[in-house]
Amino acid sequence: MTELEAKSKIAELSKQVDYHNQLYYGEDRTEISDFEFDKLLQELIDLESKFPTLKLQDSPTQRVGGTITKSFETVYHKFPMLSLSNTYSKEELTDFHDRVVKGLGHEDFEYFCELKFDGTALSLTYKNGYLDKAVTRGDGTRGDNITTNAKTIRTIPLRLTAGDLPEEFEVRGEVFMPREVFDRINAEREDIGEERLANPRNTTSGTLKMQDSSVVASRNLDCFLYSVLGDDLAFDNHADSIDRLERWGFNVSPTYRRCSSIDEVFEYIAEWEMKRLELPLDTDGVVIKINNFKQREQLGSTAKSPRWAIAYKYKSESAATKLNAITYQVGRTGAITPVAELEPVFLAGTTVKRASLHNANEIARLDLRVGDTVFVEKGGEIIPKVTGVHLDERPPDSEPVKYIENCPKCDTELIRMEGEAVHYCSNVESCPPQVLGRLEHFIQRRAMNIESLGKETLKGLIDKGLVENPADLYDLTFETLNGLEFQVASDKNENGYSVRSLREKSAQNIIDSIEKSKAIAFEDVLFGIGIRFVGQTVAEKLADHFESIDRLMEASYEELLEAPEIGEKIAISLQQFFESEKNREFIDRLKATGLQMAVDKSGDIADSNILEGKTFVISGVFTNHSRDELKEMIKKNGGKNVSSVSAKLDYLVAGDNMGPSKLEKANKFGVKIISESEFETLLGL
Repeated sequence: MTELEAKSKIAELSKQVDYHNQLYYGEDRTEISDFEFDKLLQELIDLESKFPTLKLQDSPTQRVGGTITKSFETVYHKFPMLSLSNTYSKEELTDFHDRVVKGLGHEDFEYFCELKFDGTALSLTYKNGYLDKAVTRGDGTRGDNITTNAKTIRTIPLRLTAGDLPEEFEVRGEVFMPREVFDRINAEREDIGEERLANPRNTTSGTLKMQDSSVVASRNLDCFLYSVLGDDLAFDNHADSIDRLERWGFNVSPTYRRCSSIDEVFEYIAEWEMKRLELPLDTDGVVIKINNFKQREQLGSTAKSPRWAIAYKYKSESAATKLNAITYQVGRTGAITPVAELEPVFLAGTTVKRASLHNANEIARLDLRVGDTVFVEKGGEIIPKVTGVHLDERPPDSEPVKYIENCPKCDTELIRMEGEAVHYCSNVESCPPQVLGRLEHFIQRRAMNIESLGKETLKGLIDKGLVENPADLYDLTFETLNGLEFQVASDKNENGYSVRSLREKSAQNIIDSIEKSKAIAFEDVLFGIGIRFVGQTVAEKLADHFESIDRLMEASYEELLEAPEIGEKIAISLQQFFESEKNREFIDRLKATGLQMAVDKSGDIADSNILEGKTFVISGVFTNHSRDELKEMIKKNGGKNVSSVSAKLDYLVAGDNMGPSKLEKANKFGVKIISESEFETLLGL
């Protein structure tokens, strides 16, 4: 393909991908399948890799990330990002109103009310219609340039097409993580044995500062824009500026309202106090602003905050109740979670009976004692949490909680790894919750997708001694399952149990579903195996890098660290897992069942065989391509990616900040060291 042909094709593909993105994210409908969309996107990515100079400034491929940012440039804000004064009191809000009246000399004015979203403030600069820079609030005077990460947020426009755009202007908004996404991430963290994240706000802030923009893209952040700044803008009040933002294509929350009096402001606050809980994101108050820009100038600002705006914060609904007991849950990976068993109390629309206490450190910090009267809040209005103790009501004979030393389910002595807050039960093989949890993890939709097996059926199979680990599922037969009876929990019977029998159709469905799982892709099998810290994304990276379970099992610690996104913690976990003789036997049994234990390359289409027989190591940070892109280019042109430098290596492709050990080894073995541009020359680019 010539450069002219590539330019035309890139423009055409970009237009198609943008169109389908708009249908999916803007109109909640589709015209093509996910598979067809992925093919379009991949074709565009491949073309941009071959012709990097033709990549459009607003290319939709920026939404998927892939760029590694080692450090974030500090940028000074053209307009300071001041913080707002906060109040929890309607009396103080009335005082604010009185100061506004006095400051404006009793002239007419109106307020503009918006919900205060619980996320991270962001400043976006557009030049000639294109997103030029995205900067965090920082200290209000200067922040971090996170443009690459911000471009992965699909509701932030990369290019604007309206006809009345200023040449340069700034938009400000709040980046947030929808509750649904936050819950999904926490579910995956539980899957891999990590502590749950505290709240969406902190998670959003941390995500925006991640080095790998592809991870940022996977977090599905969102953004509401709420103000526009610039020189000589064609509007003189906030309401008109919001209208303009909406017409330009920015994502503006429709929850705002103009208010002509402080009484209308109070009505808005009252209306949203409970209604906001129905929104898909966290909110913690209302921002009240003077609408007219000239009146804002007249009121001015202090060194820290404007005098023309204030934030009214809703009080977190709290309740006091008795701590009756502390129980302990055992997760799939053996992680122990203490739970506060509470005297039922009504809180934020629901009756709360239990609240997570996270770990032993949290119990010690709160100095909890059974029998205490404790204060309970709903974190983010969703998850109950114990926030403190009413010491005046503490029973005189109470004693500090002594954290359990043995597993509550199998009595194995608990361990606590250095640097971790969580205690673990090490009895992986026979601790009942771990056995059940490992099986539930294996059969879930994101792993082996064995649909016909439910939790109660799994419990029944375990109780009958038919299943102890996932490999046992593939030994089940129709004859074994048909008519099988087992006990299930029931509130209707006095003994708390009833008997269930698997009928012929159910038994056949289970066998069919297990058989169907043998076609599941290797990366999903790897995720389903349940290695600690190996979540879905990590499993995909490992599968892509090592391509088979055999290569992964034999990889050295150094080779594991060479894989994308694999740090010391994951590498150690992988080594410990594969060093276990029982785990190796388990893998061998899975292999024998016919599961996919290697990447299926039957559908791969090579671009050329120009690199056939040549081996490459990629190291460092590059200008035109990410490391993953370079590796893909090597694969598609017949070459082979390896993890470490040896005498047999043909090329070390060296970028900036490359590790000195690789360079030293390459020089020692006489390996040819080439730059990114020299690699492109090899491919004839």
